[in-house]
Amino acid sequence: MSGQIIGLHEWFQTPPGRYLLAWEQSRFDQAVADVFGYHALQLGLAEVEGLRANRMPHRWLALDDPAAACKSALVTDFTALPFSANSLDLVVLPHALELSHDPHGTLREVERVLVPEGRVVICGLNPASLWGMRQWRAHLYRRLGFGELFLPESGDFIGYRRMRDWLRLLSFEVESGDFGIYRPAVRSETWLERCRWIDTLGERWWPIFGAVYFVVAVKRVRGMRLLSADWRRAAQRASAPVPIAGKVHRGHHHHRTRQRQGNGS
Repeated sequence: MSGQIIGLHEWFQTPPGRYLLAWEQSRFDQAVADVFGYHALQLGLAEVEGLRANRMPHRWLALDDPAAACKSALVTDFTALPFSANSLDLVVLPHALELSHDPHGTLREVERVLVPEGRVVICGLNPASLWGMRQWRAHLYRRLGFGELFLPESGDFIGYRRMRDWLRLLSFEVESGDFGIYRPAVRSETWLERCRWIDTLGERWWPIFGAVYFVVAVKRVRGMRLLSADWRRAAQRASAPVPIAGKVHRGHHHHRTRQRQGNGS
């Protein structure tokens, strides 16, 4: 594809974009299928159906760009979501943080609306990858007056370690984190298919250098203790009457004393 790619929406229509989209769709389907609750939200990027495999009764798509919004989407500022605190069980963010004008504010808002033990699922482009290196080199060439970007120009790509640090500061616990897409940064669909074998090598030998990372984290609340499923039975056992050993012993001793007195008389 010739010419400069302006945004992620257009880039998803290119061969590497379709390849990335298919991988991310599969990962989201796996990650959200068994997350239970009542309310789930996807922030950004309608091309990825991040909640399609989830079975919660209430699911929303929120976009921050009115021009890209569809009829069924909420249009809102990601740093001021129209949901009350502790009201959502699941939030998915396909590239929402790296495309946000305030990624810290967006993540803080996600923490606010999630219930304790609620989950957030994040995917982002990895700057420490073959794709990220080609993008960095293209930026360098553009300063010299030539070169073409491989990845979208919009967005500030956030490294995996930095993302984990942000989550930890907001009391999230990372449940899982993995990487994918190890094929070289080529534009041709033919060459992408020819390089399919590199994915297997990458997953085995250099997993942290995948072009995209995928993180699932849980909101932890300090001091909160979850009750197990058998808490009612435990409470019943605790409240059941228990014989007091001292009273039984004294009663038994008194009975034997009376017997001895009777025999002595």
